[in-house]
Amino acid sequence: MIESRYFVEPANWDHDAEQLRQLRETVFIIEQQVSRDEEWDGLDPDCLHVLARTPDGTAIGTGRLSPTGKIGRMAVLAPWRGQGVGSALLQALIDLAREKHMTRLYLHAQVSAIPFYERHGFIAQGPLFEEAAIEHRKMQLDLPYPEPIPRGGQTEAADERIGRLLTCDTLVGCREVTQAIAERARHELCLYTRDLEAPLYDHDAFIEQCRRIALSGRHARLRVLLQDTARVARDGHRLVGLAQRLSTAIHIRQPQGDDLQYAAAFLLNDRASYLFRSAGDRWEGEGDLYHPPRQGELQRYFDAVWERSPEPAELRRLSL
Repeated sequence: MIESRYFVEPANWDHDAEQLRQLRETVFIIEQQVSRDEEWDGLDPDCLHVLARTPDGTAIGTGRLSPTGKIGRMAVLAPWRGQGVGSALLQALIDLAREKHMTRLYLHAQVSAIPFYERHGFIAQGPLFEEAAIEHRKMQLDLPYPEPIPRGGQTEAADERIGRLLTCDTLVGCREVTQAIAERARHELCLYTRDLEAPLYDHDAFIEQCRRIALSGRHARLRVLLQDTARVARDGHRLVGLAQRLSTAIHIRQPQGDDLQYAAAFLLNDRASYLFRSAGDRWEGEGDLYHPPRQGELQRYFDAVWERSPEPAELRRLSL
């Protein structure tokens, strides 16, 4: 089953500190009575963080990965425990570690959580000890050594695996990130959108990339999940016109039922790039040029909604 009640994404301490702090304050300081001095250890700016969110952007869980390979600060709000959020957070941190070519991870597990970490391959080591007045035990996970970067005529394959964090909070910034993802695409682009936001998608540079992708060969496929088809049918959009002319490669479908309540918007390509905006009517977003775990998570959600969404008749009837 594809999980659509929540998702996990990378977080940036500078941008997301308030939400990260609120989560950990609730779980560790209020619930578990950990002192503030112990919780706020000054290491957060140097760590990688992940956030679990509901589709409306509400933060429900977090975890962090230190430069030394230590996983910690795993926190899930009480109403969401027992629903797989912790496992999703842990797997996201393990995937981040693999991308950073780390070969050994460790953590200090509360005794009650040892079985949870064991299910993810961690092995308990050494005696019990107290940390923040709670019994813990060290656990370790060895990761396979990364494959060597290909050489000899395969520099493009190596280069495409280089990630770059992308953030935006204005229309101009969002257009730049969107364009970078479209230009990086080989044969596929997936767009989940409320109303094909004209300022973002109805301009020459983006439409030209869509045309290039659609004409890129027999594997070409550009898919759009569009919620408000009535507005687009009324106002028109060049991407719809392009889809009518290149109908074998560009397809538009409309989500139904509960899927129409999904508040976010995102863009994916076939080279593990993504841009995710938790509020589809705003320009704030975050993505990466190469982040397979998060891109794959969004792709699975997109594919699941795509399979249950019909083609909107009103867009087929638009005249060219």
